[in-house]
Amino acid sequence: MKTTAIFFPFDLFGSAGTGEGVAFVADAFREILEDNHQEKTPTRARAYTKHVMLKEFQFEDVGHYGGWQEKAREAVRQPFSKGQFLLWMTGNHLGTLPVYQELAYKEGSLVLQFDAHLDIHHFDECTKKPSHGNFLMHAKGPMPTLINVGHRELLLTSEHINKYYQSVIGADQFLADSEASLLFLQEAVLSADRILIDIDCDVFDPAFFPAVTHPMPFGLSPSQVLQVINAVWSDHIVGVSISEFNPASDKRDICLTTLLWFLEYLLIKKHE
Repeated sequence: MKTTAIFFPFDLFGSAGTGEGVAFVADAFREILEDNHQEKTPTRARAYTKHVMLKEFQFEDVGHYGGWQEKAREAVRQPFSKGQFLLWMTGNHLGTLPVYQELAYKEGSLVLQFDAHLDIHHFDECTKKPSHGNFLMHAKGPMPTLINVGHRELLLTSEHINKYYQSVIGADQFLADSEASLLFLQEAVLSADRILIDIDCDVFDPAFFPAVTHPMPFGLSPSQVLQVINAVWSDHIVGVSISEFNPASDKRDICLTTLLWFLEYLLIKKHE
């Protein structure tokens, strides 16, 4: 099993600054791999270090954004076609759309999405053009089955939500009965052949993770997100996507450290 870690600092059409967050994590992640290679004492990192390939995109000016979706889909297509595990980190959540689209090419694909917002906003003050807040409404072609965990939407109607999501578990529902929520999710993923864990960092309560552009209260803790992932974990999980980390709001690198710990935890879990 190989892992391809792709850092794609896309942050147009919402959450400017999150591209810098991708660069921060990429630099720190590269340093972890280098330290692992130099370490002579046997550690658990040996299980994954030689099996990780890192790829980093650069968007230095507007011209580099041309054909961004095609570039992203090609980058994702390669590890998927080779049966590799994918770590995908992008700036805003819109940068995850190409992963959804490539995943959907095979039936039985499911995205377990952790996000404070359901990205189907269609209110009067929202842009009608594709953005990080409405990209599911503009997706072309087939889409994988979507299950959201941790949203805090109050105004979207169930009729509108059901057009795009198979199921949603709001943060309030999860907090009220986490055992029932976990059981539901364990049963829901059984029918999926390929599963993507998609984490928009604003799913976390800002008390634990303030480094996002649009924080929302009453979110999940990192421990609760980890609890869900461990409950549904199987060989059918083909990748993990992370988005919306804005380092401008980080405090003492707590959020950066959280993401790096999480990435290494996943690699050990997958390769050990």
